[in-house]
Amino acid sequence: MTQPAATALRPAPEAEAETPLLSVNNIEVIYDHVILVLKGVSLDVPQGGIVALLGANGAGKTTTLKAISNLLRAERGEVTKGSILLGGEKVDKLTPNDLVKRGVVQVMEGRHCFEHLTVEENLLTGAYTRRDGRAAIDRDLEMVYGYFPRLKERRSSQAGYTSGGEQQMTAIGRALMSRPKMVLLDEPSMGLAPQLVEEIFEIVKKLNEREGVTILLAEQNTNVALRYAKYGYILENGRVVLDGSAAALQENEDVKEFYLGLSAGGRKSYRDVKHYKRRKRWLA
Repeated sequence: MTQPAATALRPAPEAEAETPLLSVNNIEVIYDHVILVLKGVSLDVPQGGIVALLGANGAGKTTTLKAISNLLRAERGEVTKGSILLGGEKVDKLTPNDLVKRGVVQVMEGRHCFEHLTVEENLLTGAYTRRDGRAAIDRDLEMVYGYFPRLKERRSSQAGYTSGGEQQMTAIGRALMSRPKMVLLDEPSMGLAPQLVEEIFEIVKKLNEREGVTILLAEQNTNVALRYAKYGYILENGRVVLDGSAAALQENEDVKEFYLGLSAGGRKSYRDVKHYKRRKRWLA
């Protein structure tokens, strides 16, 4: 893969700040004024870190990300309790547009692109809030192409006719064009071949290390997420049931049993795992 240009979004942090870049404190989310989806969710994301939000489909991962990015209102949802702090400042009431200006961008589940636009036009839409001139935008566009050389080859192609992997790269690249402090990545592995998943996660890791972009990653693929994240939270039924360093979660017997398909006796069948679920220690 072609090495990216030296252009950086910002210097990589030398050390994690004591105050988390993002702090979610005991939030509850209700849809349509009656459906309680998140119940007392709390999590911290340090500056320059990669944090994984794990859990099965329907656990509340996407809702948590949308609560942070303030996209709930479009779906008749709202945060009814708790607080969300960015750099120690409350951002619960900001519009999604204002939050992007403050450096928080969500890459939606499902590789949302403007299908009728070219790949390059899609990337440039990510810079719509910027006011630092075309030269700076062009430099960051070349930076994105450095990380995603396949996009440079397809820059004139209509996005709707590119592959799933290329659309995911386009969605991440578009987020980078806003010069974010933090990217909220929702299920980046969904529907992609294992080789492409590894390629995209390697690029995410490089973006974190070289550009200093903080990542909050919602992912069902626990195995790959914990290999790249530094810390993880596991959601079930709208609650955080377990959290810890990625290494500790990988060694946790319950995590092995229910999310990695492993146990002390080796790999288990799906039927065994399903039968064993009622014995979860955190639900006892």
